Amino acid sequence: MTLGNPALLLHIALRHLTARRRQTLVAVLGVAVGVGFFLAVSAMMVGSQNDFISKLIDAAPHIIISDELRSPPEQPGLRAFSEGAVELRGYKRRTEVRGIRGWPAIIATADALPGAISSPSLSGGITLKLGGHDEALTIIGVEPELESQISSIDDYLREGRLHNLETTQGGIIIGEEMATRLGVRMGDVVAATSAAGNSRSLRIVGLFKRGQSQLGSTTGYVLLREAQSLLGRPFIINRIGIRLSDPYAAETIASGLEQRFGYKAESWQERSADFLSLLVTRNVIMYSVVSAILLVASFGIYTVVSNSVSDKRRDIAIMRSIGFSQADLQLIFVAEGLILAIIGVLFGWALGYGLMTILGSLDFPIAGETQHIPLDRSPRQYAIAAAASLTAGVVAAWLPARKAARVDPVDILRGAI
Repeated sequence: MTLGNPALLLHIALRHLTARRRQTLVAVLGVAVGVGFFLAVSAMMVGSQNDFISKLIDAAPHIIISDELRSPPEQPGLRAFSEGAVELRGYKRRTEVRGIRGWPAIIATADALPGAISSPSLSGGITLKLGGHDEALTIIGVEPELESQISSIDDYLREGRLHNLETTQGGIIIGEEMATRLGVRMGDVVAATSAAGNSRSLRIVGLFKRGQSQLGSTTGYVLLREAQSLLGRPFIINRIGIRLSDPYAAETIASGLEQRFGYKAESWQERSADFLSLLVTRNVIMYSVVSAILLVASFGIYTVVSNSVSDKRRDIAIMRSIGFSQADLQLIFVAEGLILAIIGVLFGWALGYGLMTILGSLDFPIAGETQHIPLDRSPRQYAIAAAASLTAGVVAAWLPARKAARVDPVDILRGAI
């Protein structure tokens, strides 16, 4: 027998655990339940977050350049007499035609980025009329081939495709709510009038699904040249959408485009800053709760090891007297906690997998469709749960193990005589 032999120390740790089977079972079940619920909660929270961000990224262009300026241009008088005591009041700002000037150059610059695609568009208000009923609608004129590459509009269509705008003259895509209010369906014709006094007959070639907050019930899509003609703004656009190969580079690229061309360039992160900050807060709460679950489970390991130390005080003294070192004793009891944690993690993985399977099979009717809970079942979740549980188990076992290592064998053996 060689003192300090890892196999010997492990054998002693296993004998201690098998001698207290009921407490060992309770500790293992505690760790298993903690790991299982950690996996289930974490899979739901991370899965829903990833699904939300994925939809957020895919629903609209990663960068939107609009015909707005973040700050109004400086008055020529203030610019000419910047060093003088000048105050301008009561002046009338020059009325300028809205639209992005030099937009072909902006699109060329955006398209030059690796993997980037840009699409011009024009939006404006019109009125749809049918049978004496009027409905206000914001139309967005697009190039269907380009727009389908930078956004997921086709995924939100109940009927029709975005490509139908090219194949049908005077085609328009509206929401189901708007169609219901007008009493129209696919293929029907409605009259459209703009503020410029232009009138057209438009044919319904697509219907958006109900409840699409990304689009709005008063938004419709037409061909870009149709919008320019109806709104009386030929060759004018007021928005450029850009899709990038790396969505997370949107903020940096948007800032560069805005500095170069002056027009407001919003990244998807800027447009969704409020939602993203809520996700951070939610993650903090989520990991605090599941960490508390694992912490409570680790108390079972602490109890088992602590009781083992108390019951084996005489054995500890004998082991010290025959040559076992303090480090050997610490390893024995830390090994007990680690064994409990490993077995608990394995059972917890099985429990978590079962819970995720049940959660993933649940159906929820949302907006007239059956949807499932998005779950993150990646190995990363299992690794995080195992690492957190093993760390908690080792720490919980180390506390009483340190106490065991400090036992004075002389005092204990003298008291036992």
